[in-house]
Amino acid sequence: MSSISIAWIALPFFVGFVIYLLPKLDRYLALSTAFASVAFALWLFVVQSPINLQLIDHFGVTLILDPLAGYFILTNALVTAAVIIYCWHSGRTSFFYAQTIILHGSVNAAFSCSDFVSLYVALEVISIASFLLIAYPRTDRSIWVGLRYLFTSNIAMLFYLVGAVLVYQAHHSFSYVGLRGAPPEAIALIFLGLLVKGGIFVSGLWLPMTHSESEAPVSALLSGFVVKAGVFPLVRFALLLEEIDPIVRIFGVGTALLGVSYAVFEKDTKRLLAYSTVAQLGFIIGAPTVAGFYALTHGLVKAALFLTAGILPSRSFKELREKAIATPVWIALVVASLSISGFPLLAGFGAKVSTLENLMPWQVIPMNVAALGTAITYAKFVFLPRGGEAKVGTGFWAAIALLIGGLFIANIAYPEAYTIANIVKLLLTIALGWIAHLLIFQQAFVKLPRLLEGFEHLIGVMSLTLVVLFWMMMA
Repeated sequence: MSSISIAWIALPFFVGFVIYLLPKLDRYLALSTAFASVAFALWLFVVQSPINLQLIDHFGVTLILDPLAGYFILTNALVTAAVIIYCWHSGRTSFFYAQTIILHGSVNAAFSCSDFVSLYVALEVISIASFLLIAYPRTDRSIWVGLRYLFTSNIAMLFYLVGAVLVYQAHHSFSYVGLRGAPPEAIALIFLGLLVKGGIFVSGLWLPMTHSESEAPVSALLSGFVVKAGVFPLVRFALLLEEIDPIVRIFGVGTALLGVSYAVFEKDTKRLLAYSTVAQLGFIIGAPTVAGFYALTHGLVKAALFLTAGILPSRSFKELREKAIATPVWIALVVASLSISGFPLLAGFGAKVSTLENLMPWQVIPMNVAALGTAITYAKFVFLPRGGEAKVGTGFWAAIALLIGGLFIANIAYPEAYTIANIVKLLLTIALGWIAHLLIFQQAFVKLPRLLEGFEHLIGVMSLTLVVLFWMMMA
């Protein structure tokens, strides 16, 4: 098992190098690697027992592969495969596919880590690969957005690295369990780095511009699984140390409410999806015990929505309400929107139910408000006019079939969610969301301030978040 696991971790980086040598096979090699990760993730579900790998004994560089990691790895694999299929006939160069598969491999590594050093290396490689994909069009705008992301990410990881060193100083180990009894400032610094990388709460407000201004397939990668590389360690911390769990849940609630507050008023499709990503990340860490399944369903939905948004005739909802979109495209939008809203027969229903059932009492009201906000947000897609025409390639439909098919298949993973009470509750939430959209939010012209998204404010927000985190750790 250990040999297979190490070979799987190394495979994407080897394939990324081979793609440069054999550029004519770029798409085939990249797609095969993604499906290899699908097989490995499914194998983790079959094995069940965790696989622990100790690579460097003295420094505690360790990896752990278990069903929790399996959910995140499967998300990464399916979204990567869908993006490669989507881009199959797009004319993108071998450089794009090489960076995509290197990004895939580095995210897999982040999902496998259980120590701070290897996680730091994985997150830094993720930053570089993401920057190169964001800047792939080589326009002034894409390069600026990529550099903004890279600079913010690197500053956050400097905070993280200082915290990791303080943990080692206290315990002579970089293992995650070293957080127990670590100095409060060490935990605060590590949390800050991961909150920024994961797009959590105000420290993650770099996310809306980055995800909305990137090309559709890159947006799908970023929202589908890249930000989860910062979220996953927080989930691990919460499950390992019960004293960390309430802090993670607090940020989950705050993030969910912040994201939907912006999303319900947003008039731009890609910015709406980006803000919704912020909100859904809050749901993932709001109930760490069931985070894996929610991460899977969110990754499939968000990748499908970003890929579909990329072929719409406009990014403006005002213009889309005046231009009928092709019925098959509208159906894809509706199915994905229903899933993320928690509609039965789709995986989002089970994910929403399991999350709401695993909340602490103080979380119930705000997280149900966030669920209602999600229904309001995605009603904007559901009520778009249909019946127009669109020339869409086979690559798009194959990618959408993979993602939405995954939502139907994953639905069988949580059959106990299907009780009358759960079905009625979520259907009522969706109905109320749609009514609120039609009567209130569709006509609303509220524009929330974007001051904290400004590049000049991102570092300042990090500093304020660090102060809050230090206070929470001391408390």
